[in-house]
Amino acid sequence: MAKPAPLGIKRLEGIHYYVYDLERSRRFYGELMDFSESWQSSPELDREGRQKSICFSAGNVNVICSQPLGPGGRAARFLAKHPDGVGTLIFEVEDIARTFALLEERGGTPIDDIQTFQDDGGTLRQFAITTPFGDCTFRFRERRGYQAFYPGAIRGARSGGNRFGIGDIDHVTSNFQTMKPMLLWLEHVLGFEQLWHVEFHTSDVNPERKTGSGLKSIVMWDPASNVKFANNEPARPFFKQSQINIFNEELRGDGVQHAALTVADIVGAVKAMRSSGIHFMPTPPSYYDMLPERIAKSGINAIDEDLQVLRDLEILVDGDHDHAYMLQIFLKEAAGLYNDPKAGPFFYEIIQRKGDRGFGAGNFRALFESIEREQQQRQAQGGT
Repeated sequence: MAKPAPLGIKRLEGIHYYVYDLERSRRFYGELMDFSESWQSSPELDREGRQKSICFSAGNVNVICSQPLGPGGRAARFLAKHPDGVGTLIFEVEDIARTFALLEERGGTPIDDIQTFQDDGGTLRQFAITTPFGDCTFRFRERRGYQAFYPGAIRGARSGGNRFGIGDIDHVTSNFQTMKPMLLWLEHVLGFEQLWHVEFHTSDVNPERKTGSGLKSIVMWDPASNVKFANNEPARPFFKQSQINIFNEELRGDGVQHAALTVADIVGAVKAMRSSGIHFMPTPPSYYDMLPERIAKSGINAIDEDLQVLRDLEILVDGDHDHAYMLQIFLKEAAGLYNDPKAGPFFYEIIQRKGDRGFGAGNFRALFESIEREQQQRQAQGGT
């Protein structure tokens, strides 16, 4: 069977995040993460859409945050069912008519027909489709000189310096109670291919333990654009205790768990982020005790960074072949960051790739243990 033709995706242009508290988002993206407030909804769009929106931008990363202005809008409908969360992923494509035709031919479900908008710079054509996970939709856009990030947007109020050097969205990770429908949809409707997979459980090293967390993870990608989706589902034993299942319960459905943001210098970026007050998920000290042996056995052979600096900053390292590796660290989940279950379980990853295309299989245990501690702490405090 022939592979489906590519959709003509150019890049993942941004994410649309629905929030209860837009001012809290402004503080996080503007004051802590040094994003610019590049665009915001006009008063007319506020009234029509019944929500207030701000687009925060750093490098090629765009995050639209929308807060309801009364009932009836998209943000209000999403938040009636979920805590804060990602409701739309936005893709730039080469030819919107071709993308629409291919998706419809393969069984995609458009929400609307192609819509056309114009401003002084040119034309924007777009449409949206439903997806197999929760209430997250995909929006496809073709830009021909169109200036505003979205129709009805006006210039934002603050310019950020992007002092951490954020570049692109490396990948998006989503959690499912069962991920097979998403995998089949990505393959047969979007034309994506499998790139990577791992199965992991914290009980692997101690079968006698009475609790644990496990997952199966498969990464699908579009080779033409390098857009990547990591997809997770819980694994037995202790299915209900898996942090993937707990995420699903906290979000009240399948959805986006985190987005990974690239940086050119993760050591410098994390130092500066910690100084600015950004909080990260902790890494067990034992991880760094074992790290020299892991690096030696992995085939990486050597890394450029000082191991004590990585330990001090709690940056994770992974790789599996000669001199190719990656460095990553995870911000705290929003609910833990704000001590508010309504903030939701979404978080960001910061990543620097040095030739490695993987997703940190060797780091899963440290990440799982860290997320488990965060979830247990919230539950002990009476959260969701």
